[in-house]
Amino acid sequence: MSQLIAAILKGNFSLTPLPQWDIVLSMFYMLIFIFAVPGNSLALWAFCHQKGSSPSKVFLRHLSIADICYVLLLPMRIVYHLSNRHWPFGDILCQLSGFLFHLNMYCSLYLMSFISLDRLLAVSFPLKSQVVRKPLHANIGVAILWMIVTVSMMPSLFSKKNQSNAGNCTMLYLEKTSSKALISTMVAFLIPFTTIVIAYVVILLKLRNLKQQEERPVKDKAMKMIVIVVMIFLFAFVPYHICRVIYTQEIAGSMESLKRANQVMSALTCIGGVLDPVMYFFLNKVYRSTFLHLFCKPRRRTSPCPDSHSGKTF
Repeated sequence: MSQLIAAILKGNFSLTPLPQWDIVLSMFYMLIFIFAVPGNSLALWAFCHQKGSSPSKVFLRHLSIADICYVLLLPMRIVYHLSNRHWPFGDILCQLSGFLFHLNMYCSLYLMSFISLDRLLAVSFPLKSQVVRKPLHANIGVAILWMIVTVSMMPSLFSKKNQSNAGNCTMLYLEKTSSKALISTMVAFLIPFTTIVIAYVVILLKLRNLKQQEERPVKDKAMKMIVIVVMIFLFAFVPYHICRVIYTQEIAGSMESLKRANQVMSALTCIGGVLDPVMYFFLNKVYRSTFLHLFCKPRRRTSPCPDSHSGKTF
């Protein structure tokens, strides 16, 4: 952060008129930062002060951490575009910013698949799954996930082809790539994507048989979670990985239009940082209560907020 402030104070912003493209991307990152940081910070605070624990709470806590980590990297992208795509922070921060951004993005993907699997077990095997669905097992699984994703991303951290060159940090958007990198990227995406699709298909089939009126809230919460997660994937992660396939096949994105498309799709992955707090609102009662207490204080008893304590955490 000190280097970021120093770069601004030194006047590294371009004095020439900025292309509209860079202005739009900068404004988009600013909006994501403004909404995602408070939402995920509030979620993390609520999860850390929550009594008791469960696999779902463990996964949600780490998902909020991953979101905060990669959203906090956005100011560097903002400076980069406001400086007319000049990278003022040096090679080390160039490598680290790209590495940490994609590390936390893929951890978010897999954590959402963990949440989906946890819901699948809870709905399909509510009693038998209690042997497996323990906070200790969830913490072990999350620790292994962070280690695997970190080790898998390490080659990109030490790759020389993505180092900053003449003020241009290609690591930010992984502009220099290869067919091998594409294969690993697609495998890393298809595993959680397939897991989520299968889990939600099975959950929907199970919920279709719920006809009793008292089971209606469970079904409604499940449907809301499915809709939100599907939206995150469709708007954020699916377009990005489709674009990566095209980008890599077309001579590593030598065309300017492909480079811009790659930047847009990378920027859209940040939408998850805004939509995830919406998912927390429906999945976690403590976060929902905290949010409503802060932003929905009734002025009169005749117009109260929605009952934040109604229903159980799904």
